[in-house]
Amino acid sequence: MSAIEKIDIHKLNIENEEEKSLRPQTLNEYIGQNKIVNNLKVFIYASKKRSETLDHVLIFGSPGLGKTTLAFIISNEMNTNLKVTTAPMIEKSGDLAAILTNLQDGDILFIDEIHRLSPAIEEILYSAMEDFRLDIIIGSGPSAQTVQIDLPKFTLIGATTRSGMLSTPLRERFGIHFRMEFYKESELAEIISIASKKLNKDIEENSTFEIAKRSRGTPRIALRLLKRVRDFSDFADETIIFQQRTEKALSSLGINSYGFDEMDIAILKRLIEAKGKPVGLKTLSAILNEDIGTIEEVIEPYLISNGYIEKTSRGRVATRKSYEVMKFSK
Repeated sequence: MSAIEKIDIHKLNIENEEEKSLRPQTLNEYIGQNKIVNNLKVFIYASKKRSETLDHVLIFGSPGLGKTTLAFIISNEMNTNLKVTTAPMIEKSGDLAAILTNLQDGDILFIDEIHRLSPAIEEILYSAMEDFRLDIIIGSGPSAQTVQIDLPKFTLIGATTRSGMLSTPLRERFGIHFRMEFYKESELAEIISIASKKLNKDIEENSTFEIAKRSRGTPRIALRLLKRVRDFSDFADETIIFQQRTEKALSSLGINSYGFDEMDIAILKRLIEAKGKPVGLKTLSAILNEDIGTIEEVIEPYLISNGYIEKTSRGRVATRKSYEVMKFSK
């Protein structure tokens, strides 16, 4: 399978029609991340005024906060094509060369999970990002030759959940850095309300806030919960998503009033049982039978940012807030 085919298949996988219809299409439609949105409006306007490509953009933050959506919006605002792929799909230098040489002037290349690029691929990307030039080594040993191929001017948007794993040389070649923050409940409630209209399902205002409260500050989770609550409402033959139905549905899904699921509760219980002693990631992984990367990238960020657990050099510790929420006392 060619690198170009990999791009197209991945794009099809992430862009089903219903998901696409729920995405905002412009910066004016985008809810939340106000600092990022305001800065993007400036950068995009200035680039278009100078008839230049937008500088390379690095977006980092927890899963589900809208990194991919932002890439699609940037493409729409710049009136240019967007090519989408993920770092693990770029296995060889030839894959990257095929992708870059098929770009057109002004195109945007979006690489998700960019921290997973191999060092060899990164080396090729450096000159492509800085000089819009591709350096390819043909042959090996004394007879090896370097061939230079000029590339069209393009914008690379890299997204990552683990910015600390990016090499310094790669990170420094991005002119624009954005950190995605968790959303406020009011912002999520607005997103849910708009999405409900697009799904042709009325919803009470109290229900939007109930879903928002249990969505861990993450739009992707909020939209997923909205769809599941809609299922419960349709099953009950109700034309409106009522708050009582919402509460029952979310409880049936195992999501409590703090947005904790079974995995969150298991982690907090284990940390509380440790009575203040730090618990290492390997220990948590073994106890929960969960991958360390999933704990670090998906579960922990929300718990840490909201003050439920603390990271120390020796491991994780439950905070007083966790004891209060879990109805324990120190």
